[in-house]
Amino acid sequence: MQYHRPVMLQECIDALEIKPDGVYVDVTFGGGGHSKVIASKLTTGRLYSFDQDRDAEEQSKKIDSPAFTFVRANFRDLKKYLRLYRVKEVDGILADLGVSSHQFNEAERGFSTRFDGPLDMRMDPESGMPASEVVNTYSQEQLHRIFGIYGEVKNAKTLAGVIVSQRARKPIETIGEFKQAISSCTPRGKENKYLAQVFQALRIEVNDELKALEEMLEQAAEVLKPGGRLVVMSYHSLEDRLVKNFIAKGKFFGEVEKDLFGNEKKPLDAVNRKPIVPSEQELLENSRSRSAKLRIAEKR
Repeated sequence: MQYHRPVMLQECIDALEIKPDGVYVDVTFGGGGHSKVIASKLTTGRLYSFDQDRDAEEQSKKIDSPAFTFVRANFRDLKKYLRLYRVKEVDGILADLGVSSHQFNEAERGFSTRFDGPLDMRMDPESGMPASEVVNTYSQEQLHRIFGIYGEVKNAKTLAGVIVSQRARKPIETIGEFKQAISSCTPRGKENKYLAQVFQALRIEVNDELKALEEMLEQAAEVLKPGGRLVVMSYHSLEDRLVKNFIAKGKFFGEVEKDLFGNEKKPLDAVNRKPIVPSEQELLENSRSRSAKLRIAEKR
């Protein structure tokens, strides 16, 4: 089985406009599909690839290139780690925000509704709080909020109430126990879509994904050289909205700020007004690409 199949690989590579002597960052190494191609296009350039997952670190050993450096870290620490490598500016940054196929296919990681296994979902299994802790310790109000906001689950309030009453009988530790506990809330015939939304909400909470994304985008805008490219692929509306707003306005909420002369104060310009989406062919070959949206920006 392929470790991870990168979505819109060629579109991402084209968007970066790679220069052989440039400095690039892949902030989501995953299975290394994008990094491998970027590294192959460099001569005297450098590529720094970030991932907090130990499995990704193992995969990184397969890239045999003097241009390549793997950084075991969360992309929210982008500037800190680039500083450690004495990198002040970069020519391009790529972020593919999807969970890798490998993570979905490993039952013990707890990302997928298809398997039974521990209710975990941590991108870095060696630190942080697993999803079981969220499910067993969060208040009903907190659970209602995360399922409503992060999962856009329609019956989030009912769902939160059911979890709280079920866990009072016995703690919910596995995916199977969790699915069983919430079975009364799961709409018949739409089980897969519903569970995907519920799992997405837990995963975002466990990994603090939206806040980490905001921090990474702000730092990316700081470290890019003028004319440098930011290429971001997202898979759900919450991420895409943050990326779109930041590119358009230089902030995540509210309107773009202007200086005394009426010029917009924002670090990036959108290269593509509308997001790029996968081709019909890719959709047929890789079902995981169906929700992908690619946005490209250039540093002013």
